Amino acid sequence: MRMTSIRQMEYLVAVADVKHFGRAAQRCNVSQPTLSQQLKTLEDRLKVKLVERQSNGVQMTPVGRIIAERSRDILVAVQDMQALAKRASEGTIGTVRFGVSPTLGPYLMPDIIAKLHSEMPELKLYIREGIPSDQAEELSSGVIDVLLGPLPIDGTMLHVEPLFQEPLHIIAPPDHELASKDDLTNEDMAKIGFLTLDPRHHFYRQVERICASLNARIMRDYEGTSLDSLRQMVGSGIGLAIMPEFYLRSESTGENMVTRLTPKSWSAKRSIAMAWRRGSANEDDYRQLAERIRTIGLSRLQTPFL
Repeated sequence: MRMTSIRQMEYLVAVADVKHFGRAAQRCNVSQPTLSQQLKTLEDRLKVKLVERQSNGVQMTPVGRIIAERSRDILVAVQDMQALAKRASEGTIGTVRFGVSPTLGPYLMPDIIAKLHSEMPELKLYIREGIPSDQAEELSSGVIDVLLGPLPIDGTMLHVEPLFQEPLHIIAPPDHELASKDDLTNEDMAKIGFLTLDPRHHFYRQVERICASLNARIMRDYEGTSLDSLRQMVGSGIGLAIMPEFYLRSESTGENMVTRLTPKSWSAKRSIAMAWRRGSANEDDYRQLAERIRTIGLSRLQTPFL
C-alpha cells in the first residue's frame, strides 16, 4: 500500500475543520475536484470511509475524526521539524505567525513591533487577530506559532508564560451622575448597566464576573463588536463599560468622549500571557520574545499616563 502523503493529510484536516469541500479547497489553494479526488484516493488506500458527503456539506465519520486529529499532530510535527532545520541552517527565528487578541493587539503591539524591529531586525511578525479561544486551538493545530492574550489560554500541549497584569477601568460619559460624585465606592455601581463585547470573548466573561461582584447588570441587548464601539456607546449615554489600560492609553482612541470612574476599592485587572507549543523548534526564541514583551508591557504600565 502506498504511503499517505502530507498533502492528503492537509486536505483531510481542512475538511475536518470547515466541513465543506469548497472552503477546504480554497484554504489549501487547490481546486475542489483535486481535493475531492485526493480524499477519495486516501480512503481507497486506507480502505476506510473518512468523510460522509452530504447535500448540505460534509461530516466526518468516527474513524475519519480520529485520523484527522492524528494527521493534524503529524502536520504540526512536520512544521516544527522544518522550523528546526531552518533555524539550524540560517541561525534566525525568521517569520513568526503571531496570534493576538483584538482587545490587546492594536493598543500594545505598535510599541512592541517598533522596539523588536530595532533590536531584532531578522524577526518578522505575521500578525493575526482573533478570538482567544479560537486562536488557542489554532496554536495547538499549528496554524499560528505563538499567542499573546488574556488568561486563561487552554490548548493541547501548550506552554503558557504569564507576562504582566493589565489594570481595567470603569468608563462613563462625562455628564454621568457618578462622574461628579465624591468618595465613589463599588457599592455605587449596584444595578448600573454595563456594556461589553459578545460572549465569545474572554473579556465578556471577565466583565460578567466583575459585574456580578458589583451587583451590576450586563446590558445584553447592546453587545459591542469592538472596544471602539463600546467607548462610543458609552459616550452616547447608553451605559457604562470596563476598559483595559492599554486601550485607554492608545493615541488613536484614548479617553475621548468618556471619563474614568475610580471607586475607592477598585482593583480589577486581567492577566496577559504568551503561549507556544511545547517542544517547538523555536521554543528558546519564543521565551526570549516573551521576556521582551513582558519588559515593554511593564515599562508602559509604569509610565505615568497624562
